[in-house]
Amino acid sequence: MNERQVHKFVQRYLEATNCHVMEKSPAHYLVKLSPKADRELMNRTYYWGFIDRTGAEPETMSLLLVTDKQKYDEAAAQEKIRTEKAAAPSEADQAAEAALSRTRGFLHGTLNTAARVPREDLHYGSHKLKQLFDSARHNGSYVCLFQEPEKRSAHPLQSTAYTAWLGVNLKVEFACDMKREEIHSFGVSLATGQCVERFYDRITQHRMTPKLPPNIHTAKNALTLNKAATIAEQTLERKLKTYDYAWAAAAAARLDEELVTLHHYYEPLLASIDEEQRTLITEQFQRRQDEIRWQYEPRVSVSAINCGIFYLEGIG
Repeated sequence: MNERQVHKFVQRYLEATNCHVMEKSPAHYLVKLSPKADRELMNRTYYWGFIDRTGAEPETMSLLLVTDKQKYDEAAAQEKIRTEKAAAPSEADQAAEAALSRTRGFLHGTLNTAARVPREDLHYGSHKLKQLFDSARHNGSYVCLFQEPEKRSAHPLQSTAYTAWLGVNLKVEFACDMKREEIHSFGVSLATGQCVERFYDRITQHRMTPKLPPNIHTAKNALTLNKAATIAEQTLERKLKTYDYAWAAAAAARLDEELVTLHHYYEPLLASIDEEQRTLITEQFQRRQDEIRWQYEPRVSVSAINCGIFYLEGIG
């Protein structure tokens, strides 16, 4: 994930959580967090517990999110130089300030009384970016959206039928001592049971809204969500059966070789030690076998990333 992708993701997250962006550039965001984002990101459990108990008005934190550290630091250094040059006092100003200082007492001219804003450098692998991912995954796992009509109906009593679709994104992981992942997107019509692939690409072609548009009615569902989910699972299962699994056979062969090597090492060792040590070595032997099986044993696992109900125009 490069800096541009991180920047775009952060922008979408801030918009989705209604954070107030006070300042932004291609390398950073200075934001006033919304209550929801503050709860998710700032780990202020005791503060929010106090707010919940007392009903007081919350004061959320401001945060500087840097998405391109090198570009931001260079721009900040240039801005600091320009500010220092513009604020450099003349000899007359320095003399006047010295006279006032003798009268009022010393006050450091560079004292910064502004509130400190925490800075977070966001890059792939950073803790704060992981928090953003976790928050987006937790709050965006399930959605309900309606397609916005291309144009408003000319007649106020004319209504367009929308069909509900179950859309689900599934991650397929092929793992042994190597790993490969695939993302599959399926959509199942709750009216007809039709299942289409690459459903995510289909819905991104439309403008979606969380509110039901005017002059729209929804068609009656013929399938339950459980039945629709089963159709998507069966479609993926049929697709996976057509794959070439030579990699799994090769991984199983490597697993057998590793286990044979392990047996050649531990079996003579167990035969040559006394009873007290045998129990400890036997446990170690079993543990190493389990580790090798976990590393080399071929497996295919499927997990749901997110899903939602999408109301699309027409009876699909």
